[in-house]
Amino acid sequence: MLVLTAAVLAAALAAAAVGLAVPADLPPDDPLDAVHPLARLAIVAGVLALAQLARLRFRVAAGTVSVTWGEAAFVIGLYLAPAGWLPAATLVGTGLGWGLLSIFSDRRSIVEILHIAGSLTAAVALATAVTTAFGAPLGAALTPALAGALLLGSLTYLLVSGWLAALTMSLRHRLPMGPLLLRALRGKLPMFVGNVLVGLAVITILEHSLRWLLLLPPLWWLLQQTYSQRLRADDERRTWRAFAEATGALNQLDERDVATAGVQGALAVFGADRVDLHVARDGGRWRHYGGGGGEPATEHDLTGAPEAESGPHLLTRPLEVGAKPVGELRVRFPRSVLPGERDRDVLSAFADALAAALHDAATHQELRIMAAQSSYEAVHDPLTKLVNRAAMLSKGDLALHRLGHDHPVALLLLDINNFKEVNDTLGHAAGDELLQVTARRLQELRRDGEVLGRLGGDEFALLVTSLPATPLPTPAVPALQLPVATELSVFGEWPASLPYPLRRAREIVEELALPTEVAGVRMSVEASVGVVVAGAGTADMTELLRRADIAMYQAKAGGGSIASYDSTQDAASTDQLALLAELREALAADDQLMLALQPAVDLATGAPTGVEALIRWRHPRRGRLGPVDFVRTVEGSELLGPFTRYVIDKALAVAADWARHGLDVPISINLSARSLLDPRLPSEVAESLRRHQVPAHRLVLEITETVVMSELGVIDEVLSELRAMGIQLAVDDFGTGFSSLTFLTRVPVDELKVDRSFVMAMADSPEAAAIVRSTVGLGRELGLRVVAEGVETADQRAALAELGCTAAQGYHFFRPMGSDKIVTVLQTQLHSSQQARIFPLRADGVS
Repeated sequence: MLVLTAAVLAAALAAAAVGLAVPADLPPDDPLDAVHPLARLAIVAGVLALAQLARLRFRVAAGTVSVTWGEAAFVIGLYLAPAGWLPAATLVGTGLGWGLLSIFSDRRSIVEILHIAGSLTAAVALATAVTTAFGAPLGAALTPALAGALLLGSLTYLLVSGWLAALTMSLRHRLPMGPLLLRALRGKLPMFVGNVLVGLAVITILEHSLRWLLLLPPLWWLLQQTYSQRLRADDERRTWRAFAEATGALNQLDERDVATAGVQGALAVFGADRVDLHVARDGGRWRHYGGGGGEPATEHDLTGAPEAESGPHLLTRPLEVGAKPVGELRVRFPRSVLPGERDRDVLSAFADALAAALHDAATHQELRIMAAQSSYEAVHDPLTKLVNRAAMLSKGDLALHRLGHDHPVALLLLDINNFKEVNDTLGHAAGDELLQVTARRLQELRRDGEVLGRLGGDEFALLVTSLPATPLPTPAVPALQLPVATELSVFGEWPASLPYPLRRAREIVEELALPTEVAGVRMSVEASVGVVVAGAGTADMTELLRRADIAMYQAKAGGGSIASYDSTQDAASTDQLALLAELREALAADDQLMLALQPAVDLATGAPTGVEALIRWRHPRRGRLGPVDFVRTVEGSELLGPFTRYVIDKALAVAADWARHGLDVPISINLSARSLLDPRLPSEVAESLRRHQVPAHRLVLEITETVVMSELGVIDEVLSELRAMGIQLAVDDFGTGFSSLTFLTRVPVDELKVDRSFVMAMADSPEAAAIVRSTVGLGRELGLRVVAEGVETADQRAALAELGCTAAQGYHFFRPMGSDKIVTVLQTQLHSSQQARIFPLRADGVS
């Protein structure tokens, strides 16, 4: 900045010296030939000084631009004095004018006054050179050619002085010069035209009669007022436009973003030299944000409240929302600007908007923290900070679903030995401390991709999804061919052939066995670990935990530390393997699996409202099996997909036969939770509907409690696709699960089925009756069908009808029957309802 001032001042002095050194020949007909040359020079300097004193100002960025009558003074000066004298007169006159302004108004330094005077002198010197190149204005009569030369010189003066002013502001405030120059020229342009006209008018008056100069003061005053009003209007529009943009930018949800927008907005609105924002925090802490003055934005914490400041160029405004302090905003104006009432009013409005935005951001931050904390607590154990049982099951199933069907995984289930004795002898606080120590050590042993959680009590589980390539066992071979309770000595050598999951289990046992201090007592933690290995697609987390639990108790019973799961010792598993092999044969034979169909009836008319398809198995050796005997086994096996397709296909074949008899009754099928994990299910159901030519709305898929409690995205996607096809959805056993109501907000359903346990207890339990009444009311409000299951007596039917239930099914109406009898029963029901008679409440012998 000082370099620019020195360069401009040197150029001005050089121009003044050269101009004074050139001889000045005055024209013989000069109207002021009687005036002494020094007096003539003083008159011109005085005119230039008056032109600066009659200035108007407007703001540009973080500074102000002064618009003066400089062009008029330039035109008059060229007429009154030789061109070479004009730079010297400008240097003296502008220096005098800005010196007076500094004394009474601006308080500018000597360097700034010299910089301004030098800049204007350089501009006058260039403008004089341009003018004299096209004409000789000294004492000459005004002609169009001379007027053009004076106009061209005045334009040069405007451009050069504007460019130097923009360059000065750009260097001082580190802003791009282009926008500053355009803003300055746009503000000065109307006054420039008036200046030139006034200058030409003065020349004309001087040429004819000095008496006409008396008309100039009123004209000048009117022009001055017009220019002032226009500049104020422009500045007002700019201020409120910047205010609207600045307050609009405050619409952020993060404190840092709001504060940054607030600082930048205040700089733009007020043309401030610097803006400081102090944001109050909890506990008496403060956060400072600042910017401007050509300095980079700053941000840091304060150890205490911000120190008080005052000054004529500083406005301070506390930020409050209601009676709660939010912070403080400080706006420092340039030294050339004294803030007025208007600035205080704008600051008050902007501060209120900024306070509200900061308060909203703080509130949103608190809500984010609370939501994050709530989400964290929902899936984490509060004591150990590990994932809890529900999250372990959910994350584990998701991890299994992402892996290939035969990808090997291992589940390690750990139980602390003698944990009850620690609680009994040292207290529960010591037991909690022991659990925390165990959790920390397990967390240190956990590797990328593994899922670690606390299941409850002193049980922990680790799901290992990255195993070395090892051939998986066939269904008939144990998962790991080891004895029932294979003990691996903690202090012995590791066998080279030891499988990787058992090596991880041994690593955990040895790490936990390292001595630690709990409640002032030094102890070594002993643990039993059950290990199970399986393919990712052959069992879900629930089944893996069941198997690992068996292995863990085998380790405890055998007196060892680690045991692998041995299916030969799992009676349920052995029988399940055999049952699955027999089911595979039954699916291929197509004469063992059959549907038992049970109608649901309208309690008012007796008309059929739907038919539920229940699967039965005529086993050649085991006899007649119901769903409870084999469906759970199927759900945990790879046969679930073929079994589900088989049941849907068989049910739709029956529904297609009804259509040929003129029956338009929906058929319901129970759907397993694991079936909904298969994204191919919707397309397979659509193909079966097309093949049997059954409309989608005649198929009702009953969703089990497991589905209602699940929040996996893939299940919601599959249900949405089925819903979009027109297939109806029903929630089975409604009211027995804590998350049923939540599910209704996620996936639209068509039907609620009241669990039989509530129906059977209605007569003796007011609570059960209240649940049924609430379910019926909920269904009515949501526009859903409500079907009561397990109705066995006329009293139950009457109670349901009194509660407003619309439909029911159970032995009181019909037992499940074969497909050969269902058509006759449905036709009879429809005929009876059309005759306005209630169908007999019991139909014995139909099964």
